[in-house]
Amino acid sequence: MRQWIRTGLRANRGFIVFLLCLGVFRTAIADWNPIPSGSMRPTLLEGDVVFVNRLAYDLKLPLTDVVLAHLGEPQRGDVVTFASPLDGTRLIKRIAALPGDTVEMRDEVLYLNGEPARYDAPETVVEALAEVGAQVPAVRWTEHLQGHERRVQWLQGVSARKNFGPVTVPPAQYLMLGDNRDNSADSRYIGFVPRHLLIGQARRVMVSADILTNWLPRWDRFGRGI
Repeated sequence: MRQWIRTGLRANRGFIVFLLCLGVFRTAIADWNPIPSGSMRPTLLEGDVVFVNRLAYDLKLPLTDVVLAHLGEPQRGDVVTFASPLDGTRLIKRIAALPGDTVEMRDEVLYLNGEPARYDAPETVVEALAEVGAQVPAVRWTEHLQGHERRVQWLQGVSARKNFGPVTVPPAQYLMLGDNRDNSADSRYIGFVPRHLLIGQARRVMVSADILTNWLPRWDRFGRGI
């Protein structure tokens, strides 16, 4: 048995080295992340695969959350992947508030340090909710707040946490929100996210396919910045 194992290792050592290098690359330098849910609609769609820069904020020991060095500071508006502080599930959301910020939501309107967001360019669409197998009306807006803007979506007739706070973000933690505000398990439900649980910054869509219908490629989304 030992001889068989040694022979197998010698015969496949090139492939084994490749797998080890790929593992180090994906856990310490860069990664790709499939989007399985609609929590970031309309920015990200189910079936998108996004490129994640793991060196955007911290250099970590591969396969761990041990931070070896800080390389950059997370900013409001960054779309990031992170491990849920509740159960370790990998999630992707947008940083809505930084350490020391006071944040609040009143009837879906986001307030940051006392300043309300401004909303314009409404668009009415119909969204499919895979969880309940139904379609619901939705309205998309451009949200402007302290120099940042993004498209967000509100679903009509869906029960969600439309009010919270005011709360102050603790040191070395972040408040995350999904762009699909009424269908996102974000900091309103899982709490603040400590910095060491951040995985990396999502930079662009690598490839995309319409996994909800025909699985055809969405060519217009290939290479799109986030």
